[in-house]
Amino acid sequence: MTINFQKTACVFGGTGFIGRQIVRALANEGYQIKVATRVPERAFFLRTGGDVGQIVPVLCDYRDDLSLAAAISGCDLVVNCVGILFERGKNTFAAVHTELPRRIAKACAAAKTPRLIHLSALACESANSKYGKSKWNGEMALFENFKNATILRPSVVFGAEDEFFNLFACLGSFSPMLPLIGGGHTKFQPVYVNDIAKAVIVAAERTDAVSQTYELGGPEIFTFRQIYEKITATTGHKPMLVSIPFGLAKVKGFFLQMMPRPLLTPDQVESLKTDNIVHNNAKTFADLGIVPTGVDIILPTYLARYRSGGRFGDKKRA
Repeated sequence: MTINFQKTACVFGGTGFIGRQIVRALANEGYQIKVATRVPERAFFLRTGGDVGQIVPVLCDYRDDLSLAAAISGCDLVVNCVGILFERGKNTFAAVHTELPRRIAKACAAAKTPRLIHLSALACESANSKYGKSKWNGEMALFENFKNATILRPSVVFGAEDEFFNLFACLGSFSPMLPLIGGGHTKFQPVYVNDIAKAVIVAAERTDAVSQTYELGGPEIFTFRQIYEKITATTGHKPMLVSIPFGLAKVKGFFLQMMPRPLLTPDQVESLKTDNIVHNNAKTFADLGIVPTGVDIILPTYLARYRSGGRFGDKKRA
C-alpha cells in the first residue's frame, strides 16, 4: 500500500536528544520526514517511529551547500536543532551554531521553503560564553537570510535521555560530594523535551509565529542548588554540596575539557554566570497555546533508576 503524505519536513540534528522527539512528533502529524545527517545509519532507529517510508535518513554534508540544498529541496518545513555543548576540532561553536544556520537559511531562501524553525538557547542575547554568543550570532545570521524564520529558545531541557539531570543523578549516586559552581545561585527554568516538540508542531502551522522568537521555559524556576536537591530527593542519595567559586571552577574545567566527553569546560562555567530563565515580556508557550510540564511529573519516571537497588530499591519486599 502506498501512503501519500501531505507535507514534507527536513530535520537537521534529528538523531539528537531533542531532534528525535521532534521527528516523532512530526511523524504523528502526518509529515514525511527527511532526517539530514552525515551518517544515515545512525538515524535508522528513527524509522520505527512512523509508517513505512515516512521517516527517511538522508546523507547530508553540513559543510557542502549543494548537499544542504538537496536535503531541503521540496520541503514544506525545515527544522534545525543541531547543537554542541563543547568544541572538538572543526566542530566549533561558530561553525555549528552560527555558520550552519546561516547556510541553512540561505538554502531555504533559495528553495523558497515555506517555513523554517530554528532551535537556539535561552538568554543567548546577554551571554558572555562562547556557546551563548554563537547561538545569538546564529539567530542574527538566520534572520538576515530568511526573515520568515521562527526561533525557539529553550531553557535547560529534561527528559529520559537528557544529559543534565541524568549526569548529576549519576554523579550523585557514587560521589560523596557535588560542586555548586558560583554558590549554586544560577537560575534555570527546566523545560520538558516533549513540550519543545509540541512547540515545533504548533509554530509550523501558525502564521502568527512567522518571524517570531519564543522563549521556552517550564512552569517553575529553580536555582542550581534547588535542582541538586530535586535530584537527590528523587534518587535518595545525599552527597555533600560544596560551593566552588567561578574562578576555581574554570581551572577545573580547563583540565576536565580534555576528556572525550567533558564533565565541565571553562565556557560552561562562564555560561553559569547568566540566569537561564524566560524574560517577562517574551513570547512563550502560552502564546502557542501550550501548558508546559513540571519536573515533578517527569523526573521520577527516569531518575528512579539511580536509587540504591534500582527503581524499586526503596520498596520493602512483602
